[in-house]
Amino acid sequence: MTTTSETWERLEPALSVRQVLTLERVLAGEPEVVAGAGQLDRPVRWVHVAEAPDVGVMLSGGEMVLTTGVLLAGDVDKQAEYIQSLHRAEAAAVVLGLGRAFPSPPDVMRRAAERCGLPMVVLHRPFPFAELTEEVQSRLVRRKFAAVSLSESVRTALTGLITAGAPLQRLLDEVAAHSACPVVVTNLAHRVLATAGERPAVDDVLRDWERISRQAGGSEGDGWIRAELGGRGERWGQIVLCGYRGDTATGRLLADRAAEALVLHRMLGGGSAHTWEEQSAQSLLTDLVSGVVPARQLLPRARAAGLPVNRRTFVPLVVREGEPAQLERVLRMLGLSGIVAELADGATAVLLSLARDQDDTVLAANFAARVRSESGATRTVVAAADARTVWVDVPAGLREAQHVADAVADSTTALDLPAVVRLKDVHLRGLIRLLRDDPQVQSFAERELDGLLCAADEDLLAVLRTYLATGRNKSRTALLHHVSRPALYRRLEAIQARLGVDLDDFEQAASVHIALLAHDAQQA
Repeated sequence: MTTTSETWERLEPALSVRQVLTLERVLAGEPEVVAGAGQLDRPVRWVHVAEAPDVGVMLSGGEMVLTTGVLLAGDVDKQAEYIQSLHRAEAAAVVLGLGRAFPSPPDVMRRAAERCGLPMVVLHRPFPFAELTEEVQSRLVRRKFAAVSLSESVRTALTGLITAGAPLQRLLDEVAAHSACPVVVTNLAHRVLATAGERPAVDDVLRDWERISRQAGGSEGDGWIRAELGGRGERWGQIVLCGYRGDTATGRLLADRAAEALVLHRMLGGGSAHTWEEQSAQSLLTDLVSGVVPARQLLPRARAAGLPVNRRTFVPLVVREGEPAQLERVLRMLGLSGIVAELADGATAVLLSLARDQDDTVLAANFAARVRSESGATRTVVAAADARTVWVDVPAGLREAQHVADAVADSTTALDLPAVVRLKDVHLRGLIRLLRDDPQVQSFAERELDGLLCAADEDLLAVLRTYLATGRNKSRTALLHHVSRPALYRRLEAIQARLGVDLDDFEQAASVHIALLAHDAQQA
């Protein structure tokens, strides 16, 4: 991570030689570039007036040197040495005012400047150097002050967010607002952990992230500005401003301030018990399951997060009684590609990405068997939807797997289930889970159970639930509720009276059972 002092040391001004030449006062002198035209984007750190042949000893690099050449006229050796001295001192450019000393551009100086790639500009009209010096210096100071002011503003805003316990995404949104470009956080393997910025611009960046992130490398000329993330001698990621349109110096300051904040955020726990990698996977899978963001828009994020997506088979899974870290470990042991994220209510989503020639049924079963073996938990449930070969079908698959897992979790009876539970294995309960949000199903449940729901008698509802789940077995129901057979009969009579049904009639009992399943699913 870059410290404040290091940032000040490498801070560059925001004016290039090209920009200086477009200033109104400079244009009045009719400037002409006679050498080094390919180097006009060099940054100008300062403007200096110097006539001495050994001018280089007075420079520290990045200066635009102004001269009339009065001490160089008539001595070609001094002229060549003057240019060489500027080159050795890493001057930004030399500006020669034509006049008595040199009525036209001197060939010796021009050729020497061309050889060493030093921009050389001549002014065809008399020009007061003091005006140019004042103009450029004031602009440089103003820009440097503006950059540092922006930097401190960002630091203050991010520190306030961290103090308030804001999540990582809120910090990145703040950075993106100040930089006006996509912001990406990656680990050392270039895997995207988080993004911020206008969604279309972010998607453009992520669409081919693996290639463009490595091609951009450390170059900042195209607006890709990076700052390392790490601490205590260890690097663990980087933050990238992608396509920053301001000057490089200000971009560096912004990136450095953002990196400082992110490192502090991570050190303090970031308001979450999960790592950034886990938060990234959770955000992606949550968005897929919810359907709030169209799946097609999430494809670049999935690809940038390292999930293989081209010509793949996707297997949506939801695991109950399984820890995300454990499921990640099982994926690595089996050599499977996928992402894992914790959902609500103790469920964990797993999205497998398989090659088209792999057997998704066998691999899903292997995964489930290893999960149970690793956890040792008898209640671990691995629910799955049918494999998807089209990415846009993945959200529906995840939701189906979640429905199946919930249906098994809601069951009050021990179900004889396969290693991987699918919709067909949970029968009516699974169908009800899928239809629970349908208004007509909700109305049906309310209508059938109205006599009990209005009375809010949880004891009678519990008895009814057990009685129907055990196949209307009175002995088993009495045993489970620790009541005598006569007491159970009285409760069943009360239930039938309130509902206006005959539970000995199969069709009426089935109707009540379906309504109760729907009611429980809606409550869950």
